[in-house]
Amino acid sequence: MIRRIDVLSYNNALRTLSPMWKSAFAAAMLLLSYTVHPLLQITITLWMMSWCIRQAGIPIRAYGLLFGTALVFYALSVPALLVEFGHPAAGQDGIFRLPGLSLPVYVTSAGLHRAWELLIRISACMSCFFFLIFTTPFSDLLQVLRRLHMPQIVLELMLIMYRFLFLLSDAAHGMMLARRLRGGSRGYTARLRETAAMGGALFGNTLHRYYGLSQGLLARGFTEEILLPPYAAQPVPRRYAVRAYAGISLLLLAQLYLWLKSS
Repeated sequence: MIRRIDVLSYNNALRTLSPMWKSAFAAAMLLLSYTVHPLLQITITLWMMSWCIRQAGIPIRAYGLLFGTALVFYALSVPALLVEFGHPAAGQDGIFRLPGLSLPVYVTSAGLHRAWELLIRISACMSCFFFLIFTTPFSDLLQVLRRLHMPQIVLELMLIMYRFLFLLSDAAHGMMLARRLRGGSRGYTARLRETAAMGGALFGNTLHRYYGLSQGLLARGFTEEILLPPYAAQPVPRRYAVRAYAGISLLLLAQLYLWLKSS
């Protein structure tokens, strides 16, 4: 998936926009996603999705796959938000109980409401991150961080780790392909044994390729500092700027209206 994201970040309709402007826009929308009303958070999610799918031309399948994968981690935390143990407190009658257990287990309407609000907020925040991930290459993000005076050692570690992800992916793909060509092993026990062996071999193979990467850096004259290309400011078309500023203004006005209405 990481290769797919890398290809899309370099080949989308918003690639030529200023990375600093895209980062500032995503940061502003992320701040709004934390503070505005849940209805406006749903609006932010749909709006940021439209920026990626309609404006940038990101395929719906790729966007949905990454979005769904991220929601898996939310699904793993849902039981901790919903399930309560013991007897419900006064005014918190459980709407669902599991019979036949010595310790009562129940789910309250407050827990469902809390899980729903968290899902909406997570979706809005993820849509802001995905806008930056799908429309801005990693090299441009490093330039933005350097312009924001991020320490050089942090940028170098990020660059090496990003490259290391591709090495790990290539090694794992090669081992899985070799396993399929040899027919693999059948049976649950044999698969567990083979998976453990592949994990150890993957670790050794990845370290070997990382050693080759470090030797390649030294051969190219590595002087304990990886030089990044200078930041080049790029223009932002007026239609994108007007659309972004108008959307942020409408969201702020809607939040002010809802706040005044509730008070």
